[in-house]
Amino acid sequence: MPDELATMEPQPPDAAEGSSAGSEPSSEAPAPPAPEGIGDDTPGAQPPPPPEPPTAQESSEPEEPAGENNKRWYVVKVQSGREESIKEAIERRVKIEGLEEYFGQIIIPVEKVTEMRNGKRVVRERKLYPGYLMVEVEYNDRILYLFRETSGVGDFVGGSLNHPPPPMSDREVERMKGRQGEHVPGIAHAKPKYDRGDRVKVKDGTFAGMEGEVKDLLEAKGLVRVELTIFGRPVPVELEYWQVEHV
Repeated sequence: MPDELATMEPQPPDAAEGSSAGSEPSSEAPAPPAPEGIGDDTPGAQPPPPPEPPTAQESSEPEEPAGENNKRWYVVKVQSGREESIKEAIERRVKIEGLEEYFGQIIIPVEKVTEMRNGKRVVRERKLYPGYLMVEVEYNDRILYLFRETSGVGDFVGGSLNHPPPPMSDREVERMKGRQGEHVPGIAHAKPKYDRGDRVKVKDGTFAGMEGEVKDLLEAKGLVRVELTIFGRPVPVELEYWQVEHV
């Protein structure tokens, strides 16, 4: 018996003893990783698609979101006859005080009209709303203070101490921009500086030097009807506005 034990070779421990209970021994050794650049040889397997190049948006720096535009159109009352100089003063102060971010533009709505002057047709610009400016701004305390401190500027139309002014509607803005610089067909005549009953003197034409009384104003035609005394008799004569002057 001892001789048999001596001649027996030691047996390796059972693989089950080194593994956790309930697990089965692996039948194959783990395969080494495939060399880089060699795909999977498993039937039906597809190699992974190459990464797509970044688009221009992905490759560039992310853009900051554009700031919200809070500018609206408002109507501002100003001193009549000073619209141009007040517009320039406001634009100058906006730059000095660094308020460009709250300021858009100022428009003096005008239209082009043809008038008769000294017997000639003259095209000129006429203000649609004398004494008013259309301004595109973000209404806040700084803008309000700037306008109020500018000489010749009144208030924002429709506003009060406790209520902000209502902005112009989109329809009003489009209509204003559409009429800006529009040429009015026909002939517009300057408004007369006299009225019925005034004594005037004819300064041009056949009856130059004669005096008479204004009897009627034909504004649609740009004419004035003056009663002159010709050969001792009163005769009504129609003349253009510029042909007569006050006595």
